[in-house]
Amino acid sequence: MARTALTGTRIRARRNLRGLRQSELARVVGVSPSYLNLIEHNRRKVGAELLGALAQALGVSADALAEDSDSRLVEGARAAALRSDADLAELERIDEFTGRFPGWAKVLAETQTRVERLERVVEQLNDRMTHDPYLGEALHEIISAVTSVQSTATILNDSGEIEPDWQARFHRNILQDSARLAEGAVALVNYLDAAKSDETGLAAPQEEVEAWLTGRGFALPELEAPQIDPLAMVAGQVELSSDASRQLAQDWIVLFHADAQALPLAQLSAALAGGGLAPEILAAQFGLPFDLVLRRLALLPQAQSESMGLPAMGLVICDNSGTLLFRRGLDGFALPRFGGGCPLWPLYQALQRPHMPMRRALVTSGRMGRRFLSYAYAATQSVLGYDKPAVLRASMLILAADGGEGDELLSVGASCRTCPQLDCAARREPSILMMA
Repeated sequence: MARTALTGTRIRARRNLRGLRQSELARVVGVSPSYLNLIEHNRRKVGAELLGALAQALGVSADALAEDSDSRLVEGARAAALRSDADLAELERIDEFTGRFPGWAKVLAETQTRVERLERVVEQLNDRMTHDPYLGEALHEIISAVTSVQSTATILNDSGEIEPDWQARFHRNILQDSARLAEGAVALVNYLDAAKSDETGLAAPQEEVEAWLTGRGFALPELEAPQIDPLAMVAGQVELSSDASRQLAQDWIVLFHADAQALPLAQLSAALAGGGLAPEILAAQFGLPFDLVLRRLALLPQAQSESMGLPAMGLVICDNSGTLLFRRGLDGFALPRFGGGCPLWPLYQALQRPHMPMRRALVTSGRMGRRFLSYAYAATQSVLGYDKPAVLRASMLILAADGGEGDELLSVGASCRTCPQLDCAARREPSILMMA
C-alpha cells in the first residue's frame, strides 16, 4: 500500500477531529510523541504496520489515511515552485502548504498543467510549421495563385488598350487563378481546423506506426508467442493507412519478436523481482546485447510494470544520422516530432562510443527541472564493406526516476528550436522560447 506525501497531514487531521493529543495517540500506537510529530508533519514515512495501528486508534481504515487524492496538487505545486526558482526551504514546505491550503494548491496545480500543455502545443506547432509537407505545399499553391492573379491584373492595368481576344484570355486567367486560390485557401483552412491542438495530424509512415503502438499502449502480447505472422498483425489496422507504414510496422514487429524470444517475459519478470531494474545486470545475467535489454524493458506490458512497481519508461532509437527512428514518449520528457533531438542526449553520445553502455542522470532544461535516469547504447547493425562505413543504431531508455544520490545531472532539452537553455554550447539554432 502506498504511503504518500500527505499521509501525515491526514493523520493529524483525524487526530484533531477525535480530540486526541499527540502524546495520547503516540502512547496507544507505541511510538514516542516526537516521532509521531515528525510523521504528522510528513517528515517521516510510516510503515504498513504502524499505519494500521494508527488507523485502528483513529477509528478509520488504513486506506483513508494512505490514499492521496491530493498527490497531483503536491506535484503541481512543486513544479510551479521549480518554474519560479523557489528557494529550497520553500520547496520543503510544499506538503505543509498543500495540506493547509488545498484550494490554492489546486489553483497552482491547474495553472502549471495549463502552462505545460501550452508549451507542448508550441512545440508541436513549431514542428508542424517547419516540417509538415502538406502545409508547405498548400502555402506554396496559394502564393503561386496570388502571384499569377497579381501579374495578370498588372498587365491589364498597365497595358492600356488591349485587343478583345487577349483581354478575354486575361480575364479567363484571372477567373481560373482566383478559383484555384479560393480552393487552396478553403482546403488549407479545413486542414488546419481538422487538427486538434494536441493532435497535429500524421505526416509520415513513422507517425502512423507510433499512433498504432500508442493506441495499444506499446503492448503487443502476440510477440510472446513462438511464431507470429507480422503481415496478419498489421492487416486491417486503421492507423496504418499506407503501405509504407504497414511495412515499417512489420519491421519493428520482427525486431521486437526476436527480443521477446531471446528474453522471455517470465524470465525477465523473475530477474526484475530478484535484482530490480538494472539493465547492465540483466544483460550480463542473460548474456544478451545491452540495447536488446533496453528495448525489452521499454515494451513491458503496463500491467506487468505496475504490478512490479517499475517506473514509467520511454524509448528512443536513432541511426548514424541522428534521426529518430522510434519514439515512445514519456511524460515530462519531450521528444521532437521530426528529425533529431537534443545533441546532448546520451543517445547521441553513445554513437561516438559504440558497444559501450552508458548511464546518465538527466534534468530537463528550464525552470521545470524534471529529473530522469537514462541508459544508452549504440550497436553496429551492418558493415557495408571493406573500408566502407558501418551502419549504427543507438537506443536510449528513459526512466521516470531521479538519478542516484550524488549523480551529476546533465541538462537536456527536446530540440534547439524549443529549448529554453539559451546559453547551451551545443545550440545549433535560436530558440523560439524566451525565459522570463
